[in-house]
Amino acid sequence: MMTVKEIAKLTGVSARTLHYYDEIGLFTPTEKSDAGYRMYDEHSLEILQQILFFREFDIPLKQIKTVMSNPAFDRNSILRMQRKMLVEKKERMERLISSIDEILGGDQQMKFEVFNKNELEDMYRAMLENISEEQKKIFIERYGSVEAWKEAFLASASSEQAQKNFEQVVEWYGGKEPALEAAANPMDENRQIDYQKRMEELCRSFAAKKDIDVDEPEIQTLAAEYDALTKEMFQLPDAKAMVLEIANAYCGDATIQAAQDSVYGAGSTEYMGRALLAFYINDGE
Repeated sequence: MMTVKEIAKLTGVSARTLHYYDEIGLFTPTEKSDAGYRMYDEHSLEILQQILFFREFDIPLKQIKTVMSNPAFDRNSILRMQRKMLVEKKERMERLISSIDEILGGDQQMKFEVFNKNELEDMYRAMLENISEEQKKIFIERYGSVEAWKEAFLASASSEQAQKNFEQVVEWYGGKEPALEAAANPMDENRQIDYQKRMEELCRSFAAKKDIDVDEPEIQTLAAEYDALTKEMFQLPDAKAMVLEIANAYCGDATIQAAQDSVYGAGSTEYMGRALLAFYINDGE
């Protein structure tokens, strides 16, 4: 057994931080000595290492606690999740290294670019062709003309933050080409409304059953429907990456929880997030 002081020395985590983790129920001691001191075993050290890994990715403590305390997440499930995160970080680092190499090779400016100007112009044309006249009128009134609207769109979509968002979209679609294909062929407005209604009904079904364990078949059936509906709505080859992002936000983002809970009832958003996470764990992820 190890004391707080020994754990702190071994991991570099301060005793104050370890005490706080205990207070919020994230990392509790294995036992307490007769004198009231926190004591930890080797298994506790492994749990702390998993927590510290998540913190390396700036994941909020509340979200880490949700993942770590979910009975559907065993040791190997968490390790697989962490490995996936590490691979994605490695790929991002490789792209940055490539950008630096380009600068060293003569390019004077580092660029974070997923879609180039021509591709963004194609996106704009597809959007212009598929929105309603009423929507088009709103944009023209806001920007003054179609050309001014186009320039504003291209400027916004060329920003580093927008390109980073596009990077996530490309990951969801499995590549640039399918992402561009989906952008060029959006579903019509009536179908969008129909899908939105179906999603709202599904959220209400989750909310009505939030007292049932998320691993129960009837809840996992709802999660499977959510996965399938998301895949259809966004024309995705596989909805897992997108739904996992949504599930993590449902579990850890207080703003999203407040907004959705105001519609579907207190606790329903976090419950739905846990159910979706459990669905992919149960599915073998």
